[in-house]
Amino acid sequence: MPQRNLTLLNLLTLGIMLIATGLVFFYAPTEREMGEVQRVFYFHVAAGWIGGLAFFVTLVTGILYLRTNNSRWDMIGYLSVEIGLVFSLINIISGSIWARPIWNTWWTWDPRLTTVTILVLVYVAYIMLRQSLEDPERRARFAAVYGIIGFISVPLTFFSIRIWRTIHPVVIGSGDPEAQGQMNMTPAMRFTFIFALIAFTVLYACLLANRLRLEQMAQRVEQLKLKILSA
Repeated sequence: MPQRNLTLLNLLTLGIMLIATGLVFFYAPTEREMGEVQRVFYFHVAAGWIGGLAFFVTLVTGILYLRTNNSRWDMIGYLSVEIGLVFSLINIISGSIWARPIWNTWWTWDPRLTTVTILVLVYVAYIMLRQSLEDPERRARFAAVYGIIGFISVPLTFFSIRIWRTIHPVVIGSGDPEAQGQMNMTPAMRFTFIFALIAFTVLYACLLANRLRLEQMAQRVEQLKLKILSA
């Protein structure tokens, strides 16, 4: 992406994230039962959405790499896992902050929390195993296959609160009415929620574009070093 376009994307991301934050704290009403802590919900769910989206991008780029052998797809898939792990950890941490006053505990081995832990470990292993392979082509092929198979953990995490009895609320679709933290969103809350998802999606695209440009610059530096050393 040209530097001018990247700068515009950065400015757009900053603006839309500021608007989303303003909506969360000043537009969305305070939830009657949970109070102010419920505002964590908008960032918690959006971060989880970006984690799943990032790992889906790794799935797609893995398929594209296996079909084309284009190393660019391998690079995008790897960088997307990095971003996905960051947002998955944000999702877990914000969920713990939300859970403390609602569940009276920072952590419980609820089906959703158990499966999201498995998801994080799957992709941490992706990075560790990838770094253990020195041959670039073998590493890229392994990462592509692993990224495709590892994506199974994403729908497993999403559907866990719909398959098993859980205290975790279901935001989209019907869920267990006895789930602690279950809520009905007002139109203002729903608008804020959707806007937060869009804002975080733009943030993901911005981070990926910047990370890709940084990686490309690092590769150019390495190529220049090799040229100087071989001269």
